[in-house]
Amino acid sequence: MLDFVRYEEMNGRRCDIEADDDVLRAIGEYMPSYDSGLRISPPDLITECTACPRYRGCRTDLVCHTSPLENACMILDSGRLLSPVLARGIGANELQAEPRNAAKDPADYFDYIMFAWGNCQAGDRLVMERKLGRFPNEQDLSDGFEPGVRFFFRYPDLIRHPEAVFDGVLPLKVKNEIVLKDWVHAIIASENARPVLECHVPADLRDRTFYVENNCRDIWEWSSKVYEFARSIKE
Repeated sequence: MLDFVRYEEMNGRRCDIEADDDVLRAIGEYMPSYDSGLRISPPDLITECTACPRYRGCRTDLVCHTSPLENACMILDSGRLLSPVLARGIGANELQAEPRNAAKDPADYFDYIMFAWGNCQAGDRLVMERKLGRFPNEQDLSDGFEPGVRFFFRYPDLIRHPEAVFDGVLPLKVKNEIVLKDWVHAIIASENARPVLECHVPADLRDRTFYVENNCRDIWEWSSKVYEFARSIKE
């Protein structure tokens, strides 16, 4: 909650916390530690979101950014993940006004590379949504599902990135760019993407790029499979 308030105020939006007295008291007691820069590590499993059928929550050891295959080729050619503003060369206000901004994100969000927890399917769902030009239905996410390319990062590492920001909504986001060779844990694509993607992978990322067969029933099973694969990879 404090991350959310601080981020909103930093971007000119006032935000007040309304809660029961015991919650407000706990926040007040924690405030001096928070202001000093102390961050509390998240639990191994965050159970507030129970949409995930296998884990019934968010696993917090890894975060990932998911990209369509064609964008992943450009990302690998450059060796960098870029914010939408830098990747597309379009101003934040213009990006905010696009129809594809279905979540109605404010303009400042487009200065950041955004991440979901490693076992989350939200990134692949967004890739499908933008491909279809509409919200995907259950058939789109099962029989018609085509995975994006996932860039996995170790959460305890990425929070040390000098441009990491905590907005109280996402696990974290990073402003402007991330140099992949310095930070990425694993890049995972479906085996079907190999013929297109492989020639774009630079030499210093070949040992961190993997292709996994998509023999899954739906987006949920794929998310579990690639997350387990990513967490099994040793540094």
